[in-house]
Amino acid sequence: MFTIRELQLENSVLQYRKEKLTGLRCRISPDRTKRGLDVPYSYSPDSDGCPFCPDQVFSVTPEFPGGGRICLGESITFPNLYPFASYHTVTVITSEHFVEFFNKKQLSDAFMAQVCSLSKAGGYPSINWNYLPSAGASLAHPHLQGLADEQAPVVAGMYMNNGERYLERHGRCYWDAWREHEEGSERYLFGDEICWTAHAVPLGEREVRGVLPVATLEDSETYLDTLIEGILSVIGLYRDLGTHAFNLSLFFDKCGSERGFRAFCSIISRINPNTRSLADSAFMERLHLEPVILTLPEDLGAWYRKNQ
Repeated sequence: MFTIRELQLENSVLQYRKEKLTGLRCRISPDRTKRGLDVPYSYSPDSDGCPFCPDQVFSVTPEFPGGGRICLGESITFPNLYPFASYHTVTVITSEHFVEFFNKKQLSDAFMAQVCSLSKAGGYPSINWNYLPSAGASLAHPHLQGLADEQAPVVAGMYMNNGERYLERHGRCYWDAWREHEEGSERYLFGDEICWTAHAVPLGEREVRGVLPVATLEDSETYLDTLIEGILSVIGLYRDLGTHAFNLSLFFDKCGSERGFRAFCSIISRINPNTRSLADSAFMERLHLEPVILTLPEDLGAWYRKNQ
């Protein structure tokens, strides 16, 4: 499933990892934790002027064509005012301006609203979440973003195209082989219907990936409650490790596709909000597209088993 090349440097060890299916690469350098990136968490956002708070959300956010928004539980969904996809929606998760601990109903309602908003968009949908400004959230008020385009996102497209070739070559779905491989590994965390592991070739710090048994948005609704339980468990894992910010993306194939793809949810932890403007991504992540990771996936798996 992946290769490791380890390099012994003068004072540290460096791993080069490559995923065989996609060619995606990362470098893992555990000694970089000594740089002091685990800054203490401290964040008190101001709600003044927030367009997602109850006193403004219905007056300043746009409506869908034909009028109206999707309201489900506390969540409110509407088109993105500044889209960067051919179809782009926003779901405000809670009525509260800032939430540290989400409950299952809040996330279930919000994700279901996203599914509803994307159900007729066509193309390749994804559901995404930036939590806290150090993870790229432009507003503190927690919200999801749904995208759909005629082209698949780059990462999802790699798995779709290479997974289709894998199916033709081997006569079985790549994700079935992946699951067999990972369930018996040090990286396996939890899950039966949805398998959650510390991803072997992480795209970001402490990446945890959950793979659904279905490919499309339309087929995912049956597994939504199980998915939310898994997401909450991963968020709890990050909190136990002292990190609060994270990014999440949930990728789907387009409706009717039969290429052996499986929808998957990727979550990465991000540096805590801090007054030093310290970031956890730089030229390697943004320009080389080859992230430098601090945590070995096997160590994350061992920590989870020891502390759960």
